[in-house]
Amino acid sequence: MSAINYQLFTLGVEEEYMVLDPRSLELTSHDQKIVQEAQKKIADKVKAEMHQAVVEVGTSICKDIEEAYKDVSALRKTIHQIAGDQGFAIGAAGTHPFSHWQTQLITDHPRYSEIVNEMQEAARSNLIFGLHVHVGMESREMALHIANSASYFLPHIYALSTNSPFWEGRQTGYKSFRTKVFDKFPRTGIPEYFDSIEAYDNYVKLLVKTNCIDNAKKIWWDLRVHPYFNTVEFRICDVPMTVDETIALAALIQAICAKLYKLRTQNLNFIIYPRALVNENKWRASRYGIDGNLIDFGKEAEVNTRVLLYELLDFVDDVVDHLGSRPAIQYVQKIMERGTGADRQLAVFENTRDLHTVVDTIRSEFLKGIS
Repeated sequence: MSAINYQLFTLGVEEEYMVLDPRSLELTSHDQKIVQEAQKKIADKVKAEMHQAVVEVGTSICKDIEEAYKDVSALRKTIHQIAGDQGFAIGAAGTHPFSHWQTQLITDHPRYSEIVNEMQEAARSNLIFGLHVHVGMESREMALHIANSASYFLPHIYALSTNSPFWEGRQTGYKSFRTKVFDKFPRTGIPEYFDSIEAYDNYVKLLVKTNCIDNAKKIWWDLRVHPYFNTVEFRICDVPMTVDETIALAALIQAICAKLYKLRTQNLNFIIYPRALVNENKWRASRYGIDGNLIDFGKEAEVNTRVLLYELLDFVDDVVDHLGSRPAIQYVQKIMERGTGADRQLAVFENTRDLHTVVDTIRSEFLKGIS
């Protein structure tokens, strides 16, 4: 059996940040001033999003998790500084605790105008902030195999990322309400299973031919084979409050991909469960985060989510040192000890009964852990 080239599993990390008025702590339009200024320093690593209160950043292709940490840290520092110079503040959470989408401006761009025209209120209300992690693959065929197998773990990853318990001034009862907002879009959620890359490509071609979409980037599943690159893209996570949480999630995602690849090279496959079953776990992760139970489909039983997460860490343990990501992966245990972003937001609210203090916490944690 040939040795695995762990350098295959490159990383790309995208984060969406909220632009805040530092006095009211409401979401506010920056009229793309932050993006325009940032592009002078970091070029195409920053771009506008559909709502003017959102800034999206993306790393270079990173050879390992350490490089990803440096890149995400530099992006957070750059955006924070530019926003501050222009009189804005920045934060990272899956939803803003109290701002209303109705008062937020849409970016003037043909692509966004087209989406709003088609999706109407579903698009205008889609004021959410996510984390996307790309993992490099040797081929699109392998990317599809990994995507099919990794779908089972999406709720586990999602539970760790939960960071949107509030929506429009209300405590939603969910640890992550972000995906409930996004579910109004078509072609979202847990991905379909495809038995070959040709079957997937034929699906995309049919949607384009019948004017459902104009390109494959409008397939917004929680995990997708990237339409143009040899990567799998994990899209299920709320954007975390801190860089350490982002990097822990990216490291876990990379390790899952590497482990599934390793099994494949040994002619072993992870059991693929139906989308309908994985959806049950996604709902539980959304509602309870790491404090509930997920279903272990092999045992056909409910199991404490933290127990399953420790089992997942054991499952990937044999690839972690090859990837050089052990310190980052170990931070997953910290998340389980101190709570997710949602848990910390809820704790602040429990103590203060004040959503402004919650947003102030989100703002103050944005650069935490960055030297």
